[in-house]
Amino acid sequence: MHVLIVLTSHDTLGNTGKKTGFWLEEFASPYYVFKDAGVELTLASLAGGQPPLDPKSDDKDNQTTSTLRFKADKDAQAALANTSPLKEMKASDFDAVFYPGGHGPLWDLTSSDISIDLIESFLFQDKPVATVCHAPSVLLNVQDIKGEPIVKNKSVTGFSNSEEEAVGLTNIVPFLLEDELTAAGAFYHKGDDWSAFCCEDGLLITGQNPQSSEITAKALLTRLKLQS
Repeated sequence: MHVLIVLTSHDTLGNTGKKTGFWLEEFASPYYVFKDAGVELTLASLAGGQPPLDPKSDDKDNQTTSTLRFKADKDAQAALANTSPLKEMKASDFDAVFYPGGHGPLWDLTSSDISIDLIESFLFQDKPVATVCHAPSVLLNVQDIKGEPIVKNKSVTGFSNSEEEAVGLTNIVPFLLEDELTAAGAFYHKGDDWSAFCCEDGLLITGQNPQSSEITAKALLTRLKLQS
């Protein structure tokens, strides 16, 4: 099995002057779920090279077993520092794709034609697409073969309005993910704030927040094992 992990290249948090990027737990936990299962991994980002890390995700209070493991893993750090440019990736080379969140994807991957076309290719080839936290935003502009939003009439989750309010970024982010998924015709579901919650509908697997990273990755892994 071969999974592509796609990370943001955006590092600016709106007009705040603060930095953003990908959320460490949302990368590290899935990375080791897949690695420990013997899955081959390729890391990519829009710009290639080192993706920007949201500095808050590296705070002491946000460390997990997976993030600590990553910080001691020189091979994983080297792989992350040398991600491939997303434009070079082809769905035909992989069995599935996983998008970690962080606020970065709201600004770049959501509207990227490269990412949109890639996701559509995965889905048209009947390959699962998994996203977590803010990364379900990458599905908003993806369409099915009829030109309808791919999330229309699908059960999905993602970072909730109440969680965005809790981190004080409701008026900073370019849009609220819960609202946009609903506006696109999705059946939005959520668990309690900061609890692990995952939705699976067809080829779409979505997780609500950083705490959902592991169960979302495991759901994708289960799907791949069932298909193999």
